[in-house]
Amino acid sequence: MRVLVTGASGFVGQPLVRALAKAGFNVRAAARGAWRPPQDERIETVALPDLDGAVDWQPLLAGMDAVAHLAGIAHAGGGIPEARYDNVNRAATRSLAEEAARQKIGRLIFVSSIRAQSGPASERVLRADDEPQPTNAYGRSKLAAEQAVAASGATFTILRPVVMYGPGAKGNFASLQRLAASSWPLPLGALRRRRSLLAVDNMISAIVFVLSHPQTAGETYIVADRSPLSMREIVTMMRSAMGRPTRLVPVPEALFSLGLTAIGRRDLWERLGGQLVADPRKLLDAGWEPAVETRAALASWISQAGHGVSAPP
Repeated sequence: MRVLVTGASGFVGQPLVRALAKAGFNVRAAARGAWRPPQDERIETVALPDLDGAVDWQPLLAGMDAVAHLAGIAHAGGGIPEARYDNVNRAATRSLAEEAARQKIGRLIFVSSIRAQSGPASERVLRADDEPQPTNAYGRSKLAAEQAVAASGATFTILRPVVMYGPGAKGNFASLQRLAASSWPLPLGALRRRRSLLAVDNMISAIVFVLSHPQTAGETYIVADRSPLSMREIVTMMRSAMGRPTRLVPVPEALFSLGLTAIGRRDLWERLGGQLVADPRKLLDAGWEPAVETRAALASWISQAGHGVSAPP
């Protein structure tokens, strides 16, 4: 099978390209900027156009059997106009899906986000068939892209990953990793609400799974590790893997929430203390098996990573 991977130089794209080639797929790896893909006869590298304008997908898709669309604007907080999210995450995805339909590509896998379905916290367990309720421009653009894919006539599968961790992780998880590496006592000891996580190896195994199983066509799946963890558990595991004392202070949740809200950081409270459990049961019932277990994968990643220090995520 010949697979186009967009965003091939990214956090998920690079290991996905390697995994697909190792599994026997021929990969056309499309990325912006300079990068060094593995030296492998199964990997062809091409330039990915700027997705903020009109994109000619025809030459990128020519000769392909499938496409894994990872490219887009990642969830980057404020400062990005909603129109740019819409251009890159929705309009470019729509034109890709329409071209995939014209060329009768066997499968379009669109990597969306759990934020197409929910805000940063949810008191109820999220399931793939829930009514989506995004709360920001990023989430709205991802949901609009999902709807465009479904309306395009392409044979598709939509994946909604939760927050991912692993080598090269950026954003909140990278900041949390650096915070855990500090010697500071952290006021996280009472944060026991659980959050779903996703090892990048499990994300890759999910993409390979849906590529290889025709019965997943036309479906939308949440992708998450089996075991949600509390912030207290996550930081404890990180510090243990680093050989550091836990040093978590049990500040009551109500006080922690009130303090962050008072300084205008309600968003930080939701990411640290809020619940966000996303159920991957639909994908598991389809036959997917996660490649790694959460606790072991977190410990392995942290033990191999550098231990810098930064401000909280």
